[in-house]
Amino acid sequence: MRYRVNKKTGDKVSEIGFGSAYIYEAGTKAAVEAIRRAYDGGINYFDMAAGDGRAFPMYGEALSDVRNNIFYQLHFGADYSRGTYGWSLDLDTVKRSLDKQLHDLRTDYIDYGFIHCQDEDSDWETYQRNGVYDYLMKMKEEGVVKHTGLSSHTPLVIQRIMDEAQIDMLMFSVNPGYDYGQGDYAHGGVDERAEVYKRCEKEGVGISVMKPFSGGQLLDAKRSPFGQALTPFQCIKYALDKPGVLTVLPGAQSVAEVDELLSYYDRTDEELDYSVIGSFAPPQANGKCVYCNHCKPCPVGIDIGLVNKYYDLAKVGDTLAKEHYSTLEKKASDCISCGHCDDRCPFGVKQSERMTEIKSFME
Repeated sequence: MRYRVNKKTGDKVSEIGFGSAYIYEAGTKAAVEAIRRAYDGGINYFDMAAGDGRAFPMYGEALSDVRNNIFYQLHFGADYSRGTYGWSLDLDTVKRSLDKQLHDLRTDYIDYGFIHCQDEDSDWETYQRNGVYDYLMKMKEEGVVKHTGLSSHTPLVIQRIMDEAQIDMLMFSVNPGYDYGQGDYAHGGVDERAEVYKRCEKEGVGISVMKPFSGGQLLDAKRSPFGQALTPFQCIKYALDKPGVLTVLPGAQSVAEVDELLSYYDRTDEELDYSVIGSFAPPQANGKCVYCNHCKPCPVGIDIGLVNKYYDLAKVGDTLAKEHYSTLEKKASDCISCGHCDDRCPFGVKQSERMTEIKSFME
């Protein structure tokens, strides 16, 4: 397992986390074994937007003895007060649901308390008017909530709430389907979504990734909006390459499925290569580097994807990006304009020309 640090909180978070949408369907024994296997495999970040309240006692049984070694993100607005999942902006309902979740998880604190599922401006306005946000912040002042987060599928709403609220972690739906305008939650254009990634990286807000497989659609050629299947490993790599992303949250219902996810680190570069998405990227994405590194190897050893990422971040004011760039052994100025990267880029980026642009800006 590899880990990334949330710059806002200092927490060391596993790159692969654990989503809880369907774990309850496995039954208690299988679920507890799967959750514990995830922990034993190095996963330390668990999202609790579960599909049913039955999931919480399963986590309590599996992880209560290692509670201080893991992170839970709980959602202020996900309602389990009646057992099954619901969504509520009513303050009393939110309180009852959270009390039940904490009891079932066998814990008395929340690592990341999330403003839950804000997809419209009206959601955020109601959330504040009903006192749910004030309650979340009160729990933070009292130490019950350690850090605050936001869950949303909508870039413009994310930008507004990040302007107005204290956010340490963003839960966002990241996959090539949504980024390219395909799927039920494909909110925002290519540039709007990219701005969210870059802002999070610049401000040190970590991103935990929900729906990395677009609800399984991207893994099935018949259901995929592109008519071509990707592998789970391509989707995970795609998400982890986005600026700001700390952890990807796929689900699993058995030890075997957990082991399959953990085998991500045994995959070859070819198995992780998601550059095929260039063949179905929309016109507005053409000519924009997505850091896929399909252009490798560079004859002089430039990490072209990383150079591009630092440049894009520096352009939006991320001073650390420029500092990180300065430490690279090979920079844009080392480019010999051989054109190898231009020929290989599936997104039509003229990297040899871009290296000149990057050199001018960064050096």
